[in-house]
Amino acid sequence: MEKFDVLEEICDPGLESLRISSMDHDQSSPTLNSTHSGNSNSFAYCRTNSETTSVFSEQLTDDFTSSSSDRNSPVCWPATGRSPYQPTLSRFGGIRHNHRQDLKPADFELEMMKERFSKLLLGEDMSGSGKGVSTAVTISNAITNLYVSMFGQHQRLEPLYMDKKMMWKREMTCLLSVCDYIVEQIPPMQHLQNGASMETMFSRLRSDIDINLPALIKLDALLIEILESFQETEFWYDEQGSISGKSLNGSFRKVPQPHRNEEKWWLPVPCVPSGGLSEAAKKHLRQKRDSANQIHKAAMAINSNLLSDMEIPRTYTASLPKSGRASVGDTIYRYMTSTTKFSPDYLLDLLNITSEHEALEIADRVEAAMFTWRQKASLNHPKTSWDIVKEHMEGDKNVVLAEKAHVLLFSLKQRFPELAQTTLDTSKIQYNKDVGQAILESYSRVLEGLAFNIVGWIEDVLFVDKSMRNKEEC
Repeated sequence: MEKFDVLEEICDPGLESLRISSMDHDQSSPTLNSTHSGNSNSFAYCRTNSETTSVFSEQLTDDFTSSSSDRNSPVCWPATGRSPYQPTLSRFGGIRHNHRQDLKPADFELEMMKERFSKLLLGEDMSGSGKGVSTAVTISNAITNLYVSMFGQHQRLEPLYMDKKMMWKREMTCLLSVCDYIVEQIPPMQHLQNGASMETMFSRLRSDIDINLPALIKLDALLIEILESFQETEFWYDEQGSISGKSLNGSFRKVPQPHRNEEKWWLPVPCVPSGGLSEAAKKHLRQKRDSANQIHKAAMAINSNLLSDMEIPRTYTASLPKSGRASVGDTIYRYMTSTTKFSPDYLLDLLNITSEHEALEIADRVEAAMFTWRQKASLNHPKTSWDIVKEHMEGDKNVVLAEKAHVLLFSLKQRFPELAQTTLDTSKIQYNKDVGQAILESYSRVLEGLAFNIVGWIEDVLFVDKSMRNKEEC
């Protein structure tokens, strides 16, 4: 008995409380004492997809459970984070349950910050073995996944739920705060009172962040404002219309329509009154469509400039073919070399591209050929920028072909604005080490996707209204 008394005196109160709580829990729910295993880690870069789920942002309310992978399409982000509602191992080996729903708001925010900070430090490698991705890729994935969690199931013209909107603003503010500490040193001249001048180092935000970040924040606020403007509308949505086809306006399959792909049958179908929309409602839709279209162009331009400034990975340049002709094919190569007046639109019409997959394949081939010709033209100037090489070697065959390929690639992306990112763009993001560029690129990419979706939703409503009016006239 004396030994037990001594043990009780030196026993850690934390251990005793843990043992007691574990015994109580065992008595109440013995079925939960199973072996806990973490999720496997598998990471890959993906372009913004409204059908994927979030890894970075845990759902806080029941409204967010609709974004889970169980109810989405098979394309999903890998489960890398630990759910706040699953049991975890304590440092003494027992099972400790996270009751985050019982925490105070301040404590909950602290727990979220701890989890976010841990994921950034671990590089999304929860094993702690140091095999995670770089910080730049981690933050890029975090912004992408946050966008998917907040807007992935938002497929109609209506305001965001208040809790989702607040979470989007709060977490984006946290992720964007990293940019406040990305600075550059400049040596401005300062004139002293005695007339002497001296250089002193001064810190300021890096130029690309100082220019692009305020613009992206403004575009973000404008997109949220556009969604907020559709609180009271004359149109509504039929959830089962595109599946059953029993509603008055039914599915878009009943009438020719260029705005919706046939395979996206799960999207809600907009419905309008029998007499159509009023002139005020149509005017409001057109104004918001034009605004969203301008935002889409601005975000796409920012994203393209950021991607062009990123360093080309060596893995991509090593995989380039030795001949640009072998990359683009005989049809495109003959047209590019046989005509003095190059017309990219005529060439695209000649190719008769019928699917997005085919367009992306041609974009990859043209881009690979463009860099092959640029490499050949830059053999004598390996460390010189392409603009300087193009200026000094004007008229060279490789330079001419590279410029034609650049114009063709630009026209292809303009014709297919919903085109996914090319192999080069994906490689740049995957191997990018610059945190500032990663934040700006991912932020502009998700805003570009949201603006494009809003334009499509508005055009769907206007198309249904036009179809209804034509039906009544007949």
